[in-house]
Amino acid sequence: MSNVNPQIEESWKEVLIDEFNKPYFSQLKNFLVEEKKRYTIYPPGSLIFNAFNKTPFHKVKVILLGQDPYHGKGQAHGLCFSVPDGVQPPPSLINIFKEINSDIGTPVPQSGNLERWAGQGVLLLNAILTVRAGLASSHREHGWEQFTDAVIHTVSEKKQGIVFLLWGKYARGKKSLIDNNKHLILEAPHPSPYSADYGFFGCRHFSKTNNYLLQQGKEPVKW
Repeated sequence: MSNVNPQIEESWKEVLIDEFNKPYFSQLKNFLVEEKKRYTIYPPGSLIFNAFNKTPFHKVKVILLGQDPYHGKGQAHGLCFSVPDGVQPPPSLINIFKEINSDIGTPVPQSGNLERWAGQGVLLLNAILTVRAGLASSHREHGWEQFTDAVIHTVSEKKQGIVFLLWGKYARGKKSLIDNNKHLILEAPHPSPYSADYGFFGCRHFSKTNNYLLQQGKEPVKW
C-alpha cells in the first residue's frame, strides 16, 4: 500500500494534514489499491503527487488547473497538460505553446515536459490525480475532487496574490473556491482543438500572469 500513501512534499503535508485524516481519503486509497490489482493505473504510484513534490506550497505563484491525467501509455507524469521528454505533446499542449508564442514570442519547444514551469512555482494540478489506462475520467468521483478542491481552497485562504488559470468549463467550475479579492482569476475556453478557437487563442494569459506577478514583486514565469 505504500505507493498510495501520501508521499508528498513536507510543506504540503503540513497544510493538508486534515484531508489525509478524513474518511474519504482512506476510501480513496482502498479504491486505488483494488484498481491496481486489476488494471494499469496512470501515472505510476511514485508520480501521483508529482505536482506537489515539484512545487512546494511556499513556492506556489500560479495554479494551472487540469481535469484528468492522460490515459495513454507513458504520457501522464503527475503534472497537468505535461508529458515526459520524448513523448509527443498532445494537441491541447501544442495549442498552449502556440498561444505562448503569439502572446510573448517564446518559441514553441520540442518537449512537452512542463517541469520547468513547476520549478518556477506553477502548480500543475489535475482535479483527478489518477486514471485507468485507456479510460478517460475512470477515477471520477472517488475522492480526488474533494482532495483537490481542498488544495485550491487552502491556497486561496493561506496565500496572497496567486494567479489561477481556469481553462474550460470544468476548471471554471472551481471559481467559487477562490477568493477573487486576494487573487487573480483568469478564465478561458479549454485549449483543446475543439474549443481553442473560441477564445483560448488570444487570451494572453501568459503575459497577464507575468504582469500581475511583477506588480506583486514576484519573479515572472519563463514560459
